[in-house]
Amino acid sequence: MKLSNSYFFTIRENIKDEDSVSGNLLTRGGFVRKNSAGVYMFLPLGLKVLNNIQNIVRDEMNKAGAQEVLMPALIPEETYVASGRRAGFGSSMFSLKDRNGKPFVLGPTHEELFAIAGAQGIHSYKDLPFNLYQLQTKFRDEPRPRFGLLRVREFIMHDAYSFDKDLEGLDVSYKKMYDAYVNCMKRFELDYVIVTADTGVMGGLLSQEFQALSETGEDTIVTCDSCDLSTNLEVAECPDHYEDDLSEYLPMEKVATPNAKTIEEVAAFFGKKPTDFVKTLIYKVDGKPVACLVRGNRDVNETKLRKYFGANEVELADAAMVEETTHARVGFAGPVGLSIPVMADYEVTHMRNFIVGANENDMHLKNVNLKDFRIDHVMDLRLIQDEDRCPVCGGKIVFRKGIEVANPFKLGDKYSKAMNLYYSDANNEKKPVIMGSYGLGIGRTMAAIVEQKHDDWGILWPISVAPYKVAIVPLDTKNEEMMNAANELYDRLNASGIDTLMDDRDERPGVKFKDMDLIGIPMRVTFGKAFKDGKVEFKLRTDAKAELIDANEAEEKIRNILSDYFAKQR
Repeated sequence: MKLSNSYFFTIRENIKDEDSVSGNLLTRGGFVRKNSAGVYMFLPLGLKVLNNIQNIVRDEMNKAGAQEVLMPALIPEETYVASGRRAGFGSSMFSLKDRNGKPFVLGPTHEELFAIAGAQGIHSYKDLPFNLYQLQTKFRDEPRPRFGLLRVREFIMHDAYSFDKDLEGLDVSYKKMYDAYVNCMKRFELDYVIVTADTGVMGGLLSQEFQALSETGEDTIVTCDSCDLSTNLEVAECPDHYEDDLSEYLPMEKVATPNAKTIEEVAAFFGKKPTDFVKTLIYKVDGKPVACLVRGNRDVNETKLRKYFGANEVELADAAMVEETTHARVGFAGPVGLSIPVMADYEVTHMRNFIVGANENDMHLKNVNLKDFRIDHVMDLRLIQDEDRCPVCGGKIVFRKGIEVANPFKLGDKYSKAMNLYYSDANNEKKPVIMGSYGLGIGRTMAAIVEQKHDDWGILWPISVAPYKVAIVPLDTKNEEMMNAANELYDRLNASGIDTLMDDRDERPGVKFKDMDLIGIPMRVTFGKAFKDGKVEFKLRTDAKAELIDANEAEEKIRNILSDYFAKQR
């Protein structure tokens, strides 16, 4: 690409409505442009990066034996009703009706359609196993799109689905896809960890996440300073390893606490610590109230609560439900006398003489003990906290932030049974097909790379995904001899399959250098003053300084660098 007659622009100032490094740099570099909240245009440079990422994924999928297909994005709503997932997606699914009033949705994910497609080719155990994948646009109505390409409403995703006759076969298929994703991460040059995660609305037997480490990440990764524990915050276990408080039981007493309803306010009123309190949080679980008890300095893990009830939706109850349930304003809920289900974290059952709300405005109860109220179920109910004890080895918990870029699942027979996907075994008995599901966000990967690889001047694209591998920058476009030499190098590199751009604009050197740094081209060859002596400047984007080399050596140097780079990636 020659910039003088191409669609190319950069923006000098930071973008006001971009709240992430990647969103800012990709917009400033002319890779993307926001069309509306959570919806982006991919411009020429951005599309080249996107295609390079997709081609890496496609290459690894093909090596793993998967076959590419393409599913529709416009799907009859009844498809998700049949699988039981329509309610789970709720308002995050874009819905519409055709001219005849038939309800459709824009596909947020495609397990159901792949199960339907699989049924067309599966009759007996001899038809298994196989794996299908696609690279396609998904739609999810995110309530708060943010962080550029990291949380959007429309996005390109790789999703693959394996079909096996049993769990042993699924283990083999899963390992192939897991390894393919590991290879992808290596080729993307991402610094990542693999964590155990919640299966969520997808369901199934196992979920793991490939998390690119980044402070911009919305996911909290739980690790240990002493062992290899690595899990998502929402599924991190807090086992019952607490010691009993052996204090003498004291009589329960009601105390007026005017204008004190938060833990901090009530603690100050009583002169106690938050650890002396039990919080009673009223949750709405599929529309019904449930009381959750955790120590005063803890938070409820909503994922654990949802999984216990097998619920579609779990959220804190609104003020109206709290008042109807406790007969008091928010801030004064307590377990004594409640008629709704009461769930308690393990830790609470080891406490004595604690303080709770009295289910009465401006009142609390002190010296409360387990004998004073009913508990329906004791469980691991809380979120793990930084510096807690590791549930595996007892070491110290350490939190890190990550961006989820890929997520393989062992689905089992969840969708097979729902979508009538069966095969006949060797005894001619009907058995459900065992499925796996594998997803990788293409745009999200692009953003994660930028979050990890940038400096004060712009993006540091890895060679594997860079829109162009080489930038040729002639500084005097009116110098015919210089331009001839630059054009010859440009033509030779492109002819040999090395994506090369040339900044042949009539611009100041500083403008050209800043633009090339901003868009992150890995190698730059500058034809400047030294060209009269047969020299050019060669600079890697990641190096601080350029080196002077003979002009006729530039092509060989570029080829050697690329050859060594791709040899290491194999």
